[in-house]
Amino acid sequence: MRACMTALLLACAAGESPPPHELDYGDYRGRWCVDDHGYVHVIGQVYYPSPTACPCTCTEDGPVCIQPTCARIHPRCTRISYKACCPVCEAVARVCVYRGRSYRVLEEFRISRCERCRCGSNRQVYCSVSACPAPHCVNPTYDPHHCCPVCRDGPNCFAGSRVIPAGGPVDINEYTVCYCTYKDDTWHTHPHATCEEPACLDSNRTPVLLSLLVF
Repeated sequence: MRACMTALLLACAAGESPPPHELDYGDYRGRWCVDDHGYVHVIGQVYYPSPTACPCTCTEDGPVCIQPTCARIHPRCTRISYKACCPVCEAVARVCVYRGRSYRVLEEFRISRCERCRCGSNRQVYCSVSACPAPHCVNPTYDPHHCCPVCRDGPNCFAGSRVIPAGGPVDINEYTVCYCTYKDDTWHTHPHATCEEPACLDSNRTPVLLSLLVF
């Protein structure tokens, strides 16, 4: 109704009597443009068809609307409004959001047994991976409650395909004795045992020197 009245007033001001069918169908092409609220805009005028729409310019061929380049919305924005066609963030969450979960500022949390994270004051999440020392055994186990592997059987090493404990000699068979050796100034064992053949007597009852074997 408002559009019809506006068109009628403009036509009267110009001394014209617009045909009834133009008023019925709202054909204002080449004369003016009408927005979503029924307001009339003259040729060359820039206007916004609706509160959230992009700006349009009224031309003889009708409104020409251009999408401007909008600023990027903050990923933790909780309330968005639209101004001049572009979305504007009105409020940002005071928490960190990581993998779909929210954490308080300065809160620490784990995302796996080896990864510890923290919600920073700038609401960014920072994570670090635990550095594990080398195990002092050759058969460590992995506990779901611990990040680093655990030597449940204590220090040990390989004697061939057999795992033997550290701390003393182990008889492999009647001819061979093996033992684990430690790395310099540490409690970490070498992965492979040092083995010896026991002393024996030759046919002349003379002791034979020990031979060292590394498995």
